[in-house]
Amino acid sequence: MNIELDRIYNMDCLEGMRQMEAESIDLTVTSPPYDNLRAYNGYCFDFENIARELYRVTKQGGVVVWVVNDATINGNETGTSFKQALYFKECGFNLHDTMIWEKDTFTFPQKTLYRDVFEYMFILSKGVPKTINLISDRRNKYAGTVTHGTERNKDGTTSRKSCSGKIISEYGVRFNVWHIPGQKNNETDHPAVFPEKLARDHIWTWSNEGDIVLDPFMGSGTTAKVARALNRHYIGFEISAEYCDIIRKRLEQTKTLFDL
Repeated sequence: MNIELDRIYNMDCLEGMRQMEAESIDLTVTSPPYDNLRAYNGYCFDFENIARELYRVTKQGGVVVWVVNDATINGNETGTSFKQALYFKECGFNLHDTMIWEKDTFTFPQKTLYRDVFEYMFILSKGVPKTINLISDRRNKYAGTVTHGTERNKDGTTSRKSCSGKIISEYGVRFNVWHIPGQKNNETDHPAVFPEKLARDHIWTWSNEGDIVLDPFMGSGTTAKVARALNRHYIGFEISAEYCDIIRKRLEQTKTLFDL
């Protein structure tokens, strides 16, 4: 690999990824600028070529977490997110899961629309994901009780549930809708700091210690900061020199593991 580990490169990500070896990345976690919702110092990106490069550099069994949303123009959503997900499938990725990031902030839309409080998180895998560390949350008010009840069969009859008689656990595998507040105490000049918890939970789920995590749109450096804290290697590309300065400052602030 011509690109070194644990470095942020001030360059266009397409140019950078073309210098990387094929199948060298375990996990990509990124949130690209989309439609007209974000202004990243006037830069734009070549989505289709970037999607193809992401497929090339991703290891067999590797995962891309693509966090994206759509603009609404005159009451009509652009649908860019879905177009991108479908194009990733054309490149060869599997759409392993379509997840939702539910935020605690919202935009003020036109009077004909409900307020927008979520973004899509497309989980794209190159083949079957090689790493899945599903997170379990304490959520079950019936913990410690015994399951019971019936379920309806295809012919309309009912039968006892196959799980009947089992003790309900206090913890359960998390749902694919994640309620995660936006990043608090944003002391940077970046307009959209990626929440550290969001990056942490995806990096924890789809990679292991020592794996290589890529963020082609590094922004304020959250993916790199969390990857290092979780003992993963990272590679980042950020075309804005101003944002690279923000990243360097943030990386100097953390060297310890998060309390998981």
